[in-house]
Amino acid sequence: MKDRIVFSTDSDRMCPECGKPLDECICSEIEKPRPTDGIVRIKRETKGRKGKGVSVVTGLGLTDSQLKDLASELKKKCGCGGSLKDGQIEIQGDKRDELEKILKEKGYKVKQAGG
Repeated sequence: MKDRIVFSTDSDRMCPECGKPLDECICSEIEKPRPTDGIVRIKRETKGRKGKGVSVVTGLGLTDSQLKDLASELKKKCGCGGSLKDGQIEIQGDKRDELEKILKEKGYKVKQAGG
């Protein structure tokens, strides 16, 4: 607490997270994991896809680069396509059971959401 700068005439504004001047701050460049409650949810969606269903995996709590790697691994193991949108992994088709098995093997607490 003693080394925290309260007021300085050297620079205009300070970053509240790292305490450095805003022009030297790198907090925005650091990848932060998405917030999660510890439960990975897998649901099936067809809305906005002309009746085609996808399995959506949410709540992983990973950074964007980790999500990208996991998405490509899941697509390979399920043998189908998919994408990564807004922190959610979308796998084509109804692959909820396969995804649940794969994610449980990786140590995640998994629930199937929806109907």
